[in-house]
Amino acid sequence: MHPSTRVADLLGLLMVLQNEFKGKTDLYELGNKLEVELDDFLPSVYTANELGFVVIGAGDIIITDRGLDFLNSNLRKRKEIIKTSLGRIEPFKTAKELKKFSLKELNDRLVQKGIMDYNSTEGLHQLEILLNEWGIYSGFLKRNEHYIVE
Repeated sequence: MHPSTRVADLLGLLMVLQNEFKGKTDLYELGNKLEVELDDFLPSVYTANELGFVVIGAGDIIITDRGLDFLNSNLRKRKEIIKTSLGRIEPFKTAKELKKFSLKELNDRLVQKGIMDYNSTEGLHQLEILLNEWGIYSGFLKRNEHYIVE
């Protein structure tokens, strides 16, 4: 999951894909409609793909039934859909294995698995943003002095 992707970015991507393109289009056409460069919105596309909200292939992006369910749901249901999806993708998959952890403990375990994305001062900051933006927002995580998987 790309740390720069926000929940609002994901929702906007799905809304434009469904409302402007009836759920399927070429990635370049989508970028033109969003008025952004492909590189700027690809992190949101990849996150949507990892969560199972879209499929991508041969330059096309197609919204899935899960993506439509997310798009058409209320806030509580959207959080629930994200929560059930996070445990399958990193770094949340490793967080789920640890159950209770500090930011450093999670990063150390990720490094043991060969995931080096967060192994710097900036990387740790990005990891913290990711855990808060997605994990705490969705209810997947709670936090006191440690993060705790719910």
